[in-house]
Amino acid sequence: MGSATTQALATTSSALADASGVDLRVAGELFAASRVVGGSSQLSGALADAAAAPALREKVIADVFGSLQPTTVSLLKTVVAQRWSNAADLVEAIEETAVRAAAVAAPEADVEAELFRFSRTIAENPELELALGSRGGDAAAKGVLVSTLLDGRASAATALIVSSLVQQPRGRRARRLLTWATGLVADQRGRMVATVITATALSDAQLERLGAALSKRYDSPVAVNPVIDPSVVGGLRVQIADDVIDASVSSRLADLRQRLAG
Repeated sequence: MGSATTQALATTSSALADASGVDLRVAGELFAASRVVGGSSQLSGALADAAAAPALREKVIADVFGSLQPTTVSLLKTVVAQRWSNAADLVEAIEETAVRAAAVAAPEADVEAELFRFSRTIAENPELELALGSRGGDAAAKGVLVSTLLDGRASAATALIVSSLVQQPRGRRARRLLTWATGLVADQRGRMVATVITATALSDAQLERLGAALSKRYDSPVAVNPVIDPSVVGGLRVQIADDVIDASVSSRLADLRQRLAG
């Protein structure tokens, strides 16, 4: 990610925080706009062209998306008014704004946990992963499939995020998309996400204590997503952001074997 994109994302996030009337309809329109822009190299190139005056790029937004909600149009204008490293970053920025908008629109929903659970469902179901990752599959059909699977099992915000992302993967696998979205939702809500891998399920009390300990260590609220993996044997492995805390028995055994061999 270039420095121009980093700065542009910060400005766009601030605009979302200050926006009024952000609801799931706005989030859905932002997702739809990202698909339109991402599907046209001519449009994305024009909107990301730093040589063009911001006012001209904003006019393109008004001409193409003027029928959308005023909040949606305003956020899109903010996005295109920034300087982006390339057109792909611009498209991803619109998509990121959509994910964050969905999180804002559903503060009561545990979107991070729902995204994580669906990611695990995909990981445990090769046929589903293949269906969602197929390059030749119909994009709209993938969205419908996800909406059907999540109906009654997740919030409307989560269903919108997942069904929208799988329609425009841009070379990204479904689980990677969900991991990215989970991080964005957590960041929007001012917390971090920890993936905790253990050989057997932890109790609610253990998860609560672990979350409290991690929150204290990172000086930030931490949501804990548990994963059961018998290969760790015992102990646990924690991944949070770029940090990995490995206190598993399998890790200690591997270290011991390496010392004996060396």
